[in-house]
Amino acid sequence: MPIIEISSLTHPGAEVFSTLTEAQLRNRLEPSRGIFIAESPKVIKVALNAGYEPLALLCEHNHITGDAADIIKSCGDIPVYTGSRKLLATLTGYVLTRGVLCAMRRRMLPSVEEVCREARRIVVIDGVVDTTNIGAIFRSAAALGIDAVLLTRNSCDPLNRRAVRVSMGSVFLLPWTWLDGSLSGLNKYGFRTAAMALSDHSISIDDPVLTAEPKLAIVMGTEGDGLPHETITEADYVVRIPMSHGVDSLNVAAASAVAFWQLRAQGLRETTCLAKGNKIFD
Repeated sequence: MPIIEISSLTHPGAEVFSTLTEAQLRNRLEPSRGIFIAESPKVIKVALNAGYEPLALLCEHNHITGDAADIIKSCGDIPVYTGSRKLLATLTGYVLTRGVLCAMRRRMLPSVEEVCREARRIVVIDGVVDTTNIGAIFRSAAALGIDAVLLTRNSCDPLNRRAVRVSMGSVFLLPWTWLDGSLSGLNKYGFRTAAMALSDHSISIDDPVLTAEPKLAIVMGTEGDGLPHETITEADYVVRIPMSHGVDSLNVAAASAVAFWQLRAQGLRETTCLAKGNKIFD
């Protein structure tokens, strides 16, 4: 594996880490075979264990024989770019990555039918554009028994660098894909839908009718406007989380954790992340 010393982040090959936008990374090849950036040794290891293909590494000098040593050994014959801490610190947020970035190949996404086939509990993310919230929702979903994730096209890409980091690699553990059809289309896969929304017609999240559903899709909307009216009217259930002090509002990431825990399938089996021994909470 070649170790390449760089003095500029525009060095040929290393620009993938610094000058390409998220949109350019996604479309560098055909959209289904684009690139994403994973950061920090823990997250990179989860991606490698899940079978994602590494293309290049960028790390500080001291990490070549430190935190990145095992990763370098696992990645085969790919370029490893290295430079001084001062140089690499010019990358936005680099101080949070523990000194290691990995460019990796995207995979062809499964169909909605494939994602839903064996699932009992899924989450539908509708219009959530904050990368931190996307990562947090995936992290809670992996830990609390959600089998798969569907996202509307106006939601943030789960393989956005920040979303990947916040998820601690959970985006690599759960099947996910984009939902292009209507919410009611999930009924043909056996799912009833539960829209999380503040409404006069909402039922409480602890209503036993919800946990009794053999297959349930939990629909989470963006902060501010929440779920679109048409999504709420399409849903089989409209559900709210009872709250104190008249607050009646939770961050969508916090609300998702509450919803996933309360609405988990009866007889919850170990999730993939636990069965594989991956650490979701640090």
